[in-house]
Amino acid sequence: MNDIIKLDETNIISILHSGDTLKAAGKPFVKQIYLVDAHIAGTMYVDNIEELEPNLVVGKKLNFYREPENPHDKLAIVVKDDQGNKIGYVPRNKNEVLARLMDAGKLIYGTIHEKEYRDDWLNVSMQIYLDD
Repeated sequence: MNDIIKLDETNIISILHSGDTLKAAGKPFVKQIYLVDAHIAGTMYVDNIEELEPNLVVGKKLNFYREPENPHDKLAIVVKDDQGNKIGYVPRNKNEVLARLMDAGKLIYGTIHEKEYRDDWLNVSMQIYLDD
């Protein structure tokens, strides 16, 4: 019990995204709810995107993290792979409701739907889900 009390925000987010802890805790009626399709914004600004691209396979889970201190968008949601590498952002035109759900404690995440290079830009489309 002491370990749970000592958890900080990063550890709690990691536990939520792992899924294993929640399954072990016995949350029997969790269902995956499809919300919306979107592309990952900002992949062109990720310095090592060429190195990350081979691991971005269709069906792979993408973790979302709120970034309320982002100077460009207070509703920003960072998209990371399962290794914690930043891939980009949920597009601004799709993030308002998602950010509010996340701020209310809901687990929102994505899965890679398709990807393709368009010239030197990696276009990754994802499907976004809510676990409820």
